[in-house]
Amino acid sequence: MDDRGDDPPCNAVVELLTAYLEGVLRARDRQLIEHHLGECPYCADYLDQMRFTIRAAGRLRRDDVPPELLAALVGAFRAEGRAW
Repeated sequence: MDDRGDDPPCNAVVELLTAYLEGVLRARDRQLIEHHLGECPYCADYLDQMRFTIRAAGRLRRDDVPPELLAALVGAFRAEGRAW
């Protein structure tokens, strides 16, 4: 993000939320994100949904996922990786 001090747009915040959750943002970027989250209920809800998904996925075991679903997910992730 830039250092102008203005509030980042929602799409920039959404792109940085993983880094925000992992604690790898520069202090200034973290402050900008936190300010935006305090002002934008949509991004704050999105962050809550990400946290919920992370917690739920963290409880899954490999045996919890049916083999056909696991194969479909692996295929989708591989296809997405080729898109880059």
